[in-house]
Amino acid sequence: MVKHTGGCHCGAVRFEVWNSPDLHVFHCSCSICTKKQNHHFIVPKNRFTLLQGLENLTTYTFNTHVAKHTFCKTCGVQSFYTPRSNPDGYIAPHCLDPGTVHSVTVENFCGEKWEESMQVHETIRDMS
Repeated sequence: MVKHTGGCHCGAVRFEVWNSPDLHVFHCSCSICTKKQNHHFIVPKNRFTLLQGLENLTTYTFNTHVAKHTFCKTCGVQSFYTPRSNPDGYIAPHCLDPGTVHSVTVENFCGEKWEESMQVHETIRDMS
């Protein structure tokens, strides 16, 4: 495990997350991930710390309202969010500071058929 740090574009939101330097990242095809071109990795809540910017975050939800899409009110960047698949986990891949990631393995997840995909997916459920 290594400590990764990251944040939004303007610097108002900063976080740290403990995870492997070798990231297992998901490419989801659900409607919001497709529009945002979002890739994500999942870590348990106890390995994520928001260092600053709570007051600068706003949240978007839709459909089941389980996923919490948080983003910076100033620059609009989503540094992390709470996914529907793992509501006790956090996702924060694209806003990590350089220097701590050694490799990235990308796995596709069919978010267009979310319920069906979650039933058969072998790794995502156990990541948080």
